[in-house]
Amino acid sequence: MPAYPPAPAAVARLLRGWHRLECWIAVLAFSFIALVLVIDVLGREAYGPAMAMLGIKVGATGLFGSQKMAVFALVIGSFAGIGIATATGVHLVPRVGFAWVPKAWGPHMDRLADLFTGLFLLGVTWYGVLFVLASKESGVLAAVINVSAWPIQMAIPAGFASAAMRYFVFATWPALRPAPPEFQE
Repeated sequence: MPAYPPAPAAVARLLRGWHRLECWIAVLAFSFIALVLVIDVLGREAYGPAMAMLGIKVGATGLFGSQKMAVFALVIGSFAGIGIATATGVHLVPRVGFAWVPKAWGPHMDRLADLFTGLFLLGVTWYGVLFVLASKESGVLAAVINVSAWPIQMAIPAGFASAAMRYFVFATWPALRPAPPEFQE
């Protein structure tokens, strides 16, 4: 393996902080999903029937818009997951073409692949931005809860941009690239 210059400590620190932030975003998003859906189910299946048995009319007992809010949180958590998978090297990697070049070229091919993947994801980010801008300009509202959809949709280009920037960092400083898993399904 060629000796590449070490990455600046500040870049490694930035990547660790960035990864921690994305992990927290994902944890909060999925915790929110669990919370709103549990509250919704408990309201409909426990609180409502209990109040009815006591002869108290309480009306709708589920959490209004819980499924839509859960879907929005899923979008945020899932697109944070793209950066998390890239940071930890656990995303799926097709094995097509791995034997097409000599093994000695591996480190150079990894850098080239990181650069290509970063450029590809930057293109996907651009289309994500166009999608969000179109949504904003047309005033798309989320069904049921009637809020603008575009702020939630910003997670789409943000997730792809996060992964793209990481790939550019990996291409520049290969030592920061996560080690591939021992076994990949």
